[in-house]
Amino acid sequence: MDHGERRLQAIDLECVRGQRRLFQKLCFEVAPGEMLWVQGANGSGKTTLLRLLCGLTRPDAGTVCWRGHEVRRTREQFSADLLYSGHASAVKDDLTALENLRFSLAQTGIGAGAEESRVALAEFGLRERADVMTRALSQGQRRRVGLARLALAAVKPLWILDEPFTALDREATQLVQAQLEAHVRHGGSVVLTSHQEVDFGAAQVQRLRLDA
Repeated sequence: MDHGERRLQAIDLECVRGQRRLFQKLCFEVAPGEMLWVQGANGSGKTTLLRLLCGLTRPDAGTVCWRGHEVRRTREQFSADLLYSGHASAVKDDLTALENLRFSLAQTGIGAGAEESRVALAEFGLRERADVMTRALSQGQRRRVGLARLALAAVKPLWILDEPFTALDREATQLVQAQLEAHVRHGGSVVLTSHQEVDFGAAQVQRLRLDA
């Protein structure tokens, strides 16, 4: 399929939680080579929206489409194209950094050998920590382990990332930023939330404020 078909579309999305409507009639499109930055105050529905886009939860109204089809009807194809990273680090304490990375890649459908996984960890400043149990790493290092998947995820045309810059120092923030810019530069699409203000340079970025 060509790039023109690889579009993420939200059509009249509505989400209600309890007695509160987080959003309604929400429409947008993310094309190849574009980034959508979802912004808003805590509780405005940013994480909820990302989970809807991933098909992890269903909207109260509206549809999410990928490649022109509803994601809930083409789950296998959508999963093959998607890299999702939630707000938590999602690493296992009883595995090493290398084992965690290889496990998370396999869960995402990305096959990676030990050597290329070590290279990815090295890119994220973890060369000397690859064989260290994750429980012994700092919070920032744990975040780097989880995000090292980005270095090997170019095969996934759609990245959906919830607060990828949380708990990262300046160096790690720049590493993640460079990965996102490279992905959209090569025709991928990115949807992310972030409380931090990040300058993505020449990348084509749309901003969506849920509490506007």
